[in-house]
Amino acid sequence: MKLGAFSISLSVKDLKASKDFYEHLGFQPFAGDLQKNYLIMKNGDTLIGLFQGMFENNILTFNPGWNQSAEKLPVFDDVREIQKTLKSKGITPVSEVDESAQGPGSFVVMDPDGNTILIDQHV
Repeated sequence: MKLGAFSISLSVKDLKASKDFYEHLGFQPFAGDLQKNYLIMKNGDTLIGLFQGMFENNILTFNPGWNQSAEKLPVFDDVREIQKTLKSKGITPVSEVDESAQGPGSFVVMDPDGNTILIDQHV
């Protein structure tokens, strides 16, 4: 299964303070907007999403169809196929993508320890 680009999405209390902190670690803003309460920070191929007031817990995020630079991949596993595969293995999504649709879509699963995993396809 090809899950695409990986990032961790952090729920932060103060977006500006978090931005400053991660810049000290060598990360630079890659996408997002302080005014919209989120930034995607990048250091090499490592991505960290900083989100203020959007969700409670940190989230492991995968983006099928994208590489680590948010460029569309020519070949990738569609989010609906990934969901079908996981369901066939007994993993029940917390929220599901419409399997009859095409294009962008997302679903959420939880790992055995309660960590949220978002499979979020933008293409």
